[in-house]
Amino acid sequence: MNKKTRWIIPILTLATPMLATAAQADRDSTQASATAGQADPNDNPATDIASITADRGIVTRPGRFTIEPSFSHAHSNSTAVAVEGYTVIPALLIGLINISEIQRDIFVGAMSLKYGFTSKFEAAVRVPYLSISEDLREREVFQGTPVDTLRESSGEGLGDVELSARYQLTDGLGGWPYVIGAMRVRAPTGEGPYDVEQRVILDDQGNPIGIELENRPTGSGFWAFEPGFTFIYPSDPAVLFGNLSYVWTLKEEQGFENGGTVDPGDIVRFGFGMGFAFNDRTSFSLGYDHSIIRKTTLERNNDIFASNFDSIQIGSLSFGLSQRLTQATSLSLTVSIGVTENAPNSEITLKLPISL
Repeated sequence: MNKKTRWIIPILTLATPMLATAAQADRDSTQASATAGQADPNDNPATDIASITADRGIVTRPGRFTIEPSFSHAHSNSTAVAVEGYTVIPALLIGLINISEIQRDIFVGAMSLKYGFTSKFEAAVRVPYLSISEDLREREVFQGTPVDTLRESSGEGLGDVELSARYQLTDGLGGWPYVIGAMRVRAPTGEGPYDVEQRVILDDQGNPIGIELENRPTGSGFWAFEPGFTFIYPSDPAVLFGNLSYVWTLKEEQGFENGGTVDPGDIVRFGFGMGFAFNDRTSFSLGYDHSIIRKTTLERNNDIFASNFDSIQIGSLSFGLSQRLTQATSLSLTVSIGVTENAPNSEITLKLPISL
């Protein structure tokens, strides 16, 4: 069994009795509420608006099984400038200027399965499949040539599978918002950056000047755990929503040539937005999501000239439209636009949740 996936069985073994206990306790609570004549908060269709741009809606109704196929395309375009030279006066540079342009397209087809155990508890699994295409246009390093070269690389395969559980902590009564606690686990089932073949880049004198990957990785290569909270506040006719989570990534030994033990940077994520329904079938949502990614640390830093920022900021503005096709099926389209340098320029996501 792969060393990266051998922990799935122990985690499921420990999680199963915990989920069963929570589900049974919540069934008793649901039955007691029904006996007392309390309304089910899932009957409020306005709270579904918040789920257009992300997994922010209230939990799946008890006994309901949802199949959600989805497709997304993200496009990135960035330009990097490297200068090797010196200035005689501020307006005059003597040396070489290397300008490289990178275009990246990521296609993701995913299948998500959700099941509502009770009125407050649901579990889900998401299996993605990625196809990545990357083009690099540049001129020869340290060479005064006017000729551009184009290098292409790609990758395709299974991505990182995600397991998640969500529990509704409040019922949104008495002027309080719905508060939902969530726990997401990402398994390194995809091909990580340390799993693909590497190629050493040499200069004209045969000296190594860098390393590039033979293929684009389709996964992170590390286990990740993401606890978080979602807040939903219906304010007729609008719905306000927000989320806050922390991604903790486990460090792992990757070999001496890769720096020994690699500790990927943890991530702080937050977002907020609002949505409203045009009618009982059509909804619109607008939101903003931001991620703060800490830098990756190595046990042995093999590159003494390497310098990285302490964190990377990724922010995107999203707007979505959802159309209810039938009582059990809806279609949603989300468009995200990157507002920071490291975010994808654009991303389009199409979802078709089908409830059974």
